[in-house]
Amino acid sequence: MELTHIEHLGIAVKSLEESIPYYENVLGLKCYAIEEVADQKVKTAFFKIGQTKIELLEPTSPESTIAGFLEKRGEGIHHMAFAVADGVANALAEVEEKGIRLIDKAPRRGAEGLDIAFLHPKSTKGVLTELCEPGK
Repeated sequence: MELTHIEHLGIAVKSLEESIPYYENVLGLKCYAIEEVADQKVKTAFFKIGQTKIELLEPTSPESTIAGFLEKRGEGIHHMAFAVADGVANALAEVEEKGIRLIDKAPRRGAEGLDIAFLHPKSTKGVLTELCEPGK
């Protein structure tokens, strides 16, 4: 598996409306996109700094995994996403062969049209890890 860069850091927030001003007015970043990912029950806001993005995640339903995360841990870093050069499906097969527990057995569509898959934090030293590549 060849990782090319940190694609984004996912940050769970209670409200995009309340959180975006911090990133824009204090850090000087510009929110360039807001998108709802209905099947994941989240609304996202994106900022870019260098080659890396920051993705704010607001739950749109109490059943959202982000809602559960917020209830259990509060606002903060939810996951780290790596861009893979050799495809998410290939990367999943490689890490599973190395004993890593998968949340997603196959890539699925995420925000910004990326193909994504998550690795279980119990196998990744406590960090929810996302692998992603541009969708085809």
